Amino acid sequence: MRTHSLRNRSALAVAGLLLAGAPTAYTALADGQPSAAPVRGKPYLETRLLFGTARPDGGPAVTDRQFMAFVDKEVTPDFPDGLTVQNARGQWRDAHGTIEKERSYVLTLLYPESAAKVGDRKVEEIRRAYEKAFAQESVGRVDDRAQVDF
Repeated sequence: MRTHSLRNRSALAVAGLLLAGAPTAYTALADGQPSAAPVRGKPYLETRLLFGTARPDGGPAVTDRQFMAFVDKEVTPDFPDGLTVQNARGQWRDAHGTIEKERSYVLTLLYPESAAKVGDRKVEEIRRAYEKAFAQESVGRVDDRAQVDF
């Protein structure tokens, strides 16, 4: 019986500590609403491009060397401030309805919202250049707004 009582007291003590800390955890709340996180950085657009490496015509897959040469020639001149390339595995349904699984790349570009129109044009040129150079049906594109600080 004594062990049961000690366990209950320990549980109550832990619960009391948690409850005692609760008000300090919510001091940032105003009028019952969570406070917004501080806004850092400037408004940017984040564009991710999804590049497949398998060729629909059955030719050899795009190699790392070929892809990086493409980035150096077609992407870096338009986005010299920086970019990120990640290796990935992807799948998608091709024009014939077949699900293709392939090694791929995700290219992330960040550019100021104020340069959205020019950035959009450059991104579309990159997509078309890759499709043409490596006989691709398409290059996926994902755009998001972001607050960026370097």
